[in-house]
Amino acid sequence: MWCYRGGSISTEPRINDRIRVPEVRLVGPSGEQVGIVPLAKALELAQEYDLDLVEVAASARPPVCKLMDYGKFKYESAMKAREARKNQAHTVIKEMKLRPKIDPHDYDTKKGHVVRFLKQGDKVKITIMFRGREQSRPELGYRLLQRLATDVEDLGFIESNPKQDGRNMIMVLGPHKKKTEAMAEAREAQAARKAEAKANPGKSQNHAGDDIPDVDDVDDVDTEDTEDTEAPAQASAEV
Repeated sequence: MWCYRGGSISTEPRINDRIRVPEVRLVGPSGEQVGIVPLAKALELAQEYDLDLVEVAASARPPVCKLMDYGKFKYESAMKAREARKNQAHTVIKEMKLRPKIDPHDYDTKKGHVVRFLKQGDKVKITIMFRGREQSRPELGYRLLQRLATDVEDLGFIESNPKQDGRNMIMVLGPHKKKTEAMAEAREAQAARKAEAKANPGKSQNHAGDDIPDVDDVDDVDTEDTEDTEAPAQASAEV
């Protein structure tokens, strides 16, 4: 009876005694070409330099191997990958819902959310919800969307013009600022706050409120966490 005992295929390169070929094309620690040498000679040089013999091109004939500190190489590779993920930015679409006859105070509040989203480098989907007889007055929603686009034109632009979608009218605003730029500015501001707190460790609680992030700052952190997803995300910001 045949039984398959499979395991995960290793993506790690072969090193030192795991290399099973009679000869290799050797590259020195500084990148210099040593040439084709027997495997035993390459291992002897690795021990002499107190380094590892690492197979860097297994498909070559003969395989290419390099003398290096493999542990240090793995650490530096992991740090580079971590930094690349840190700077990675994915498109995030926020959603803001309004009514055609919205109260001025509510309009200002929701416009403030739109401003914050655009400053973070996120796109914003604006949805006007029509109910009852409001459906016969689509021009009310269109004028409201145009008004909002004008109010935030310094931060964003109309990426998708207003269009009717059943009982709703939808418009998409895109930010002028790129997501990576917004993330860099947020990190700089956070570093500045930490430096200020470190320089003033004896600040009294009466003034400690300056170091406490407001609601916008907390939302910014949450938004950055959302960016680590592998696909574009859509979040609703209904107030």
